[in-house]
Amino acid sequence: MIQLVIFIVLSLLLLVFTLKRPHRHSFYRYFAFVSFLGIVLLNVDVWFRNPFSFVQIISWIFLASSILIAGHGFRMLRVVGAPKGDIENTTELVTRGAYKYIRHPIYCSLLLGGVGAFLKDSSLPGIIILLLLFSFVFATAKVEENENIERFKESYRAYMGQTKMFIPFLL
Repeated sequence: MIQLVIFIVLSLLLLVFTLKRPHRHSFYRYFAFVSFLGIVLLNVDVWFRNPFSFVQIISWIFLASSILIAGHGFRMLRVVGAPKGDIENTTELVTRGAYKYIRHPIYCSLLLGGVGAFLKDSSLPGIIILLLLFSFVFATAKVEENENIERFKESYRAYMGQTKMFIPFLL
């Protein structure tokens, strides 16, 4: 019951945050974050059960990687992207660091975090939420890429040809 209350409160806070920063991709991103929140709260009771089991260790590796990649991605946007106001309003195309290999490190970190949270206690509801997370992250990235093509023109199209969306050399 407490997880449901936390889910509702945090979802409403995310909605307020989303409505204050309107972008075309905000709708999809909101549901991606809500899906992530859902999978975390679904499995929160078992996060520290059998902490040294193989699955738990793999889960923590995914979660730690998620945090590191997100931090790096935000830092690169802030330092290299030279944003005007909002960090999403970069004035320079970022193609260094993780952005040299993938176009969406921050969304990649959301996917890694979702997989890590799912592995805490795999279940049918968890699979459904994880699939929703992947779908909304993919939709968010596609809409955001169209925005970036409008902003950076042919340089972003060339960048798309040199990088993958989320996983270096694969996807």
